[in-house]
Parts: sequence; C-alpha cells; structure tokens
Amino acid sequence: MDSSGWIEYLTDSKRADLFAVPIEQRDLLLVPTIALFEVHKVLSRSLPQALVDGCLDVMRKGRVLDLTDRRAIAASKVARQHRLALADAAMYSMAQEHGATLWTQDIDYDGLPGVRYFAKSSGNVIGKALGKAL
Repeated sequence: MDSSGWIEYLTDSKRADLFAVPIEQRDLLLVPTIALFEVHKVLSRSLPQALVDGCLDVMRKGRVLDLTDRRAIAASKVARQHRLALADAAMYSMAQEHGATLWTQDIDYDGLPGVRYFAKSSGNVIGKALGKAL
C-alpha cells in the first residue's frame, strides 16, 4: 500500500473502500517506513498530533519494512529501470521483494507489473494535497 491509499483509508474518504481490503488484511500487510513518513507529513498538516499518532499506530499493525542498505540498492535499480523517484522506487521494490501487489493512486506506477492502480478523480482533494505535499 502506498501513501495515497493509506491517506484515503485513514481519512475515511469516498475512496477509502478501494483500499480497505488490503489494509485490513493485517497478516499480509506490508508497510514501508517511507509510507509512514509520507502519511505523517500529510496528515500532520491538518490533524491534531494525537490523531496522527493513532493513524500511524494503525499502519504499524502491518509488517513495517525498513529501508536497509540492500533495499536501497534494489530501489535504485528499480528507479533507474522505471524512472521512479526514491520513495516510489523504494515502495515498489519492497512490494516486489515480497511478491506483493502495490495498491496506489500514484500515476507514476500506472502500467507497472504487480501494481493495482486507481486513477484519481478530479475532485479528490486529499489526493491533490498528497501530490503537492510530496
């Protein structure tokens, strides 16, 4: 799950249901530390810290994946191959490492194998805020 999906789910947006199934399968859920960073960055702009902390605790119910040196090199290779930014490449390569599907609204992943992409609607204010924040 990338940050855009988490934000939809945690804010209970109209698109939250698109991401509910994989997020609620906690035994299979992978949470890159970069997703924690991005979600914290976006939510802390508009929510009280206690609520943001609660959202991060929900994320931590999955398996948190650190960006190790080995994963950083794998992400660099993915970034070069698919022309992805650091955070996107790290999340994508971690999903690939585990044979997982990456759920996202980020157009940079559209068409990549192992990605479940949902195009953002033009009225998606949170998605626009996330895009501007990152």
